[in-house]
Amino acid sequence: MSRIAESELIINNRGAIYHLDLRPEEIADTVITVGDPDRVHEVSKHFDSIEIKRQHREFITHTGKVGNKRLTVLSSGIGPDNIDIVINELDALVNIDFKTREIKKELKSINIIRIGTSGSLQADIPVDHFVASTHGLGVDNLLNFYRLEQNDEEQLLIQSFITHTQVHGQIGNPYISSGAGSLIKHFVKDFHQGITVTCPGFYGPQGRILRLGISNPNFVNRLTDFRFGQHRITNFEMETSAIYGLGKLLGHNCLAVNAIVANRVQKEFSKDGKATVENLIQKFLQIFSDSI
Repeated sequence: MSRIAESELIINNRGAIYHLDLRPEEIADTVITVGDPDRVHEVSKHFDSIEIKRQHREFITHTGKVGNKRLTVLSSGIGPDNIDIVINELDALVNIDFKTREIKKELKSINIIRIGTSGSLQADIPVDHFVASTHGLGVDNLLNFYRLEQNDEEQLLIQSFITHTQVHGQIGNPYISSGAGSLIKHFVKDFHQGITVTCPGFYGPQGRILRLGISNPNFVNRLTDFRFGQHRITNFEMETSAIYGLGKLLGHNCLAVNAIVANRVQKEFSKDGKATVENLIQKFLQIFSDSI
């Protein structure tokens, strides 16, 4: 196999990958990603023990145990560009030999699970509820830089989405990837399920108008109204499609679960989003302990 050059795979003086500042032995087989660096502690405070704490820039990592199960939580920061770093570097940690700089002959799959916050796009998904994403639909363009293959249903869904939302020519090529069925099946009770749209920004890309006009003022309404068979769009945020798309290409099992802190249809915002996120963290950790 070809050796990966120093400029392409950057390893620091302590033998750790550059952005995450992690060595292969410092991550577990299940990794939680959170956008907010402060949320790493909010997850790891529930660990029974913590063996590793690392920080480089916005990337904070804690690895420890919940019962007898090893678990890593790391902060990604906000947006698909940061997810590009996180997923590629997590994969490198498990599937590239840092000494030889070659891809390992036997590849390994890990679980990558986002715990985040999101805005609901349906009136029947109120603030302070939870969504588990069956699919991530990206209007952010990240996966267009990779060789993403989509099946017939996904291609039809995307074409229907483009026609319905009239985004063609405005934002590049939308894409879609599914979450891991092996993980989603554990997040049915107390979770809404549906398509999560990932945007490359918080204001204009999500239809918010402050002082600037936007190119598609009906975008949010069209997302709410979109249907394809039994599929509908439940929520949007800024990371899920990138996690699902890159994770699928690299052979990892990915899931996003989000606390709904805003309802864009009802124009409501959670009165205590922090408590809602804490409830989601506790619910996830219970499911992890019992089932994952």
